[in-house]
Amino acid sequence: MDANTVLAIIAGALFIHFIMRNFIGKVSPEAAKELVKGGATLVDVRTAPEFATGHIDGAVNLPVQEIGRRLREFDDKSSPVVVYCLSGARSARAKRVLRSNGFTEVHDLGSFRRWR
Repeated sequence: MDANTVLAIIAGALFIHFIMRNFIGKVSPEAAKELVKGGATLVDVRTAPEFATGHIDGAVNLPVQEIGRRLREFDDKSSPVVVYCLSGARSARAKRVLRSNGFTEVHDLGSFRRWR
């Protein structure tokens, strides 16, 4: 294999990783909006300073690093929750934490920029 082939394989693998990490398992913006209209809790899992710079109307701020100790702030483990962050990494982590604590209706929007 020549160097160009190796670079092409690496670039392809990185692209696939990016797609899987940022889009697979994410709820569509349209579905997220419908969930929120239907009563889902919209949770911004970024830090408080990030939240203060702008967020989706109606969202509550619950930084991902605090979710485990603030589970009582959610109404009920079967109520729908939509989580989001800046890029999708923290929201994916928040979804895993909530699911591992018995929450059954957790939807990951990924980046808040997808809301538009």
